[in-house]
Amino acid sequence: MSIAVCPGSFDPITLGHLDVVRRAARLFDVVVVGVARNASKSALLTPQERVDLVRGALAEDADLASVQVEEVPGLLVDFCRQVGASAVVKGLRGGADFDGEQPMALMNRHLSGVETVFLPAEQRYAHVASSLVKDIARHGGPIEDLVPPGAAEAVRAAVAHRA
Repeated sequence: MSIAVCPGSFDPITLGHLDVVRRAARLFDVVVVGVARNASKSALLTPQERVDLVRGALAEDADLASVQVEEVPGLLVDFCRQVGASAVVKGLRGGADFDGEQPMALMNRHLSGVETVFLPAEQRYAHVASSLVKDIARHGGPIEDLVPPGAAEAVRAAVAHRA
């Protein structure tokens, strides 16, 4: 059985993230969405809020009923060992994403032997980034067409709480 981890901070989850998970689910028997903390980013949503939003988004799609969602408590390679994953799946929007992801992929393989599979973004989502979604929300702009149902409300509530 092939198991892949699709990691990310998912702060918030976007339609682009869901597209990558959907496509990964066609390639692997099991996909575990790993909601991770990124020390270089300041999260808007708590880890539990992000896990709940990802689970809610997956529940909306019957084709993704078998995809699991877990919080990554530490190193991604340790999490991959824990769930028995042989691969990490990452979406790439462009060359800058590749430049950032390649060193991590090489280090993950060095540390554990886990391989990374890069999936190019679907063109209609290539411009969608969680950081842009948060910026738009902070300025009162529309984000409903960038995130799954429920995520826009959670982002707006978190933005209002931090204001």
